[in-house]
Amino acid sequence: MTQCFISFTETRNWCYRSSFNGSGLRSTITDLKDGTVMHCWVPKTRTESKPNLLLIHGLGANALWQWGDIICHLTPFFNVYVPDLLFFGGSYTTRPDRSERFQAECVMRVMEANSVRRVTLVGLSYGGFVGYSMAAQYSEVVERVVVCGSGVCMEEKDIKEGLFPVTDLEEAANILVPQTPQRLRELVGYTFFKPPPLGWLPSCFLTDFIDHAMCRDYVQERKELIRAIAKDRKLSDLPKISQPTLIIWGEHDQVFSLELGHRLKRLLGDTAQIVVIKNAGHAFSVEKAKEFYRILKSFLVDLQPPAESSRPKRQNSISV
Repeated sequence: MTQCFISFTETRNWCYRSSFNGSGLRSTITDLKDGTVMHCWVPKTRTESKPNLLLIHGLGANALWQWGDIICHLTPFFNVYVPDLLFFGGSYTTRPDRSERFQAECVMRVMEANSVRRVTLVGLSYGGFVGYSMAAQYSEVVERVVVCGSGVCMEEKDIKEGLFPVTDLEEAANILVPQTPQRLRELVGYTFFKPPPLGWLPSCFLTDFIDHAMCRDYVQERKELIRAIAKDRKLSDLPKISQPTLIIWGEHDQVFSLELGHRLKRLLGDTAQIVVIKNAGHAFSVEKAKEFYRILKSFLVDLQPPAESSRPKRQNSISV
């Protein structure tokens, strides 16, 4: 296989690790003593006067890549915790459970190991499933919730009824856990409203990204996580959380339809607010990074609902 002379991905990984370290975080490993090991970035020194913030990544690149561009903006206000979910980064388990409930339990045990008794959380995509489960299971710990493009209100029947662009779950798993440059190009096409032009990039660069940012370890386990999300899922079984919740969605999300965001808003009622980011897809945290941070800051730091734009409201949502 042709190799790139210099690994851009490894260089970028180094930059992100330096950013995390420079933002006052350190890498830790927590052995849960049941065949499960969790890696998490935690504050080098916790400031008791600051609230705690938990950032939960989604599928795709590792947590460094998903939070690396925003971490320095959040650590001045919060004690920030950034775990690797099971089968990502340095986290793994020998246990067979693949549910988001189990992921949530493992993250919670890491919080307990770090003496975190109250926390606000932000979950990206798959991380939103885990975060929502945490909020439901540990309402006495989780204070506020941000759900970012996470189809927690989906039902198994939605796949067959055409709510998603890919109706075959195995095909979706192959795209969401890409192992070839072509699959990675497909993933980018689905997740961005205006996909970056990857066609001209040599395949070795994309292979390098898969090897060093997305990683080839635990491929089957990650696909099992995707299957577990949809299996027997019914809206009637989803618990209704009571914490103040901000729902953020990309207007043109092809991974989880905007309808699922409005569905979640209807379920939660007045405790939730939905903000729709215009001209953005599933990867709005990358495509519209400045808007994403502004919305987060308004809700998490200023404790105010994000400012409305001049565009008209739709189904009790705010477009920005």
